[in-house]
Amino acid sequence: VSVSWQPFANNNNFRLRSFYKESLRMPTFNDLYYTLIGNTQLKPEYTKQADAGFTWSGNKWFFKNLAFQGDVYYNRITNKIVAVPSTNLFRWMMINQGLVEIKGVEANVSATAVLVDSLYLVTGLNYTYQHAVNKTKGESSYGHQIPYSPVHSGTLHGSLLWKAWALNYSFIYTGERYMLPENIRKNYMQPWYTTDVGLVWEKNIGKNNYKIGAEISNLFN
Repeated sequence: VSVSWQPFANNNNFRLRSFYKESLRMPTFNDLYYTLIGNTQLKPEYTKQADAGFTWSGNKWFFKNLAFQGDVYYNRITNKIVAVPSTNLFRWMMINQGLVEIKGVEANVSATAVLVDSLYLVTGLNYTYQHAVNKTKGESSYGHQIPYSPVHSGTLHGSLLWKAWALNYSFIYTGERYMLPENIRKNYMQPWYTTDVGLVWEKNIGKNNYKIGAEISNLFN
């Protein structure tokens, strides 16, 4: 069930939206039977999701195609299927977590700016806050963040465009996580981030399109 509302009759750039849905996800063949990893006792995953958010897009100041998008959401998942290390980090196994509750916020901004003639900046920013905790009563990890699920994560990307040239930048951030259900020191994993840059030249000559590019991945290691 979903609904979208345009609250201002004279402004079609701003909309409110919301949805509620229930879904079922069966374990995959690999989840069930893959050698050493599969778990034939896995149960289907049931999810209830609710979301409310807004979108706005338009032209403002020196920006073209400026867009904002924001959402708050709540998920309640029964028998969530997760992968965790078993006896060592090289052997994993699939398990069900009886009840998982997820509360989150997601925000996105994208824009195109005209800096000078023929020089454009295209950029985008995404941020996610996700509080995903185990709510299975009686378990030692009750109230703990589920494995490999960061509370904070985000991306930033941008491109400078000038005639046939494009200079690209990308930044990805994943916050601190835990490798096992118990949020204790020995299961703690540090945040990580990557920075990528690239330069591309692309042009149509005659009937052909030519493109040459170079990229440095994980610039700061």
